[in-house]
Amino acid sequence: MPDPLQQACRQLRLSGLAATVELRLQEAASHGISHRQFLELLFQDELNVRQQRSLERRKKLAQFPDLQPLENFEWQFNPQINRTQIYQLATAQFVRERRDVLLLGPPGLGKSHIAQALGYAALRADFHVLYCSVFELVRELQADQSPAEARRTLARYLKPDLLCLDDFGMKSFPPKGAEALLEIVVRRHRNRSTLMTSNRPIEEWGVLLGDVPAATAILDRLLEGAEVVRMSGRSYRLRNAQQSAATRKKNGGATTPSE
Repeated sequence: MPDPLQQACRQLRLSGLAATVELRLQEAASHGISHRQFLELLFQDELNVRQQRSLERRKKLAQFPDLQPLENFEWQFNPQINRTQIYQLATAQFVRERRDVLLLGPPGLGKSHIAQALGYAALRADFHVLYCSVFELVRELQADQSPAEARRTLARYLKPDLLCLDDFGMKSFPPKGAEALLEIVVRRHRNRSTLMTSNRPIEEWGVLLGDVPAATAILDRLLEGAEVVRMSGRSYRLRNAQQSAATRKKNGGATTPSE
């Protein structure tokens, strides 16, 4: 005969509660848990399952290409990177305050790693996040063929609580690309948080965008109340390339199995 309690859980879509109710009944019987404590434990089990599902769903929507936690960052490799400042950003307080963040520094320092880790920290704080390269954003905004498509694309980038734009400065902007980026920055300013990484000093942004007035307007918004993280040090990519070359030389030029 079907268990009426399990049936009720299925009908009410309480899968988290259903998975633990037998264990909680045993705990209540063996430890003398009160009715109130018993119900609190059951409801917390259900909430935990729902929160985890929500996190996984929002993580998928965020589109992180290579997500790693801050704990995996090699802080000792470049000790001059301000670890305290970055862990403070990981509290997601800047998202609550709708402030922006700029991660500035040469290629290979781990800006993308940190940007994705901060995005994931914001997800865990129950915010909605979207991660993409700044060129992907511009390309998609410029590809729309109709006003309806343009509105949908614009809404996709305006809606997240935190928009992480990576790799500014890696490529030249297409014609009118600065205008597309400016619209996103202006419309998110003071309404939502934007995190941007760049391997070029902000003094060069006008040249990179091919539009000095637009670059000035973008920086004017981003730098107003923004947290600027200036990073310096050695390149992880160069270090890894040197290690790979040394391994190949040691093996007589043979390719290692991991390659």
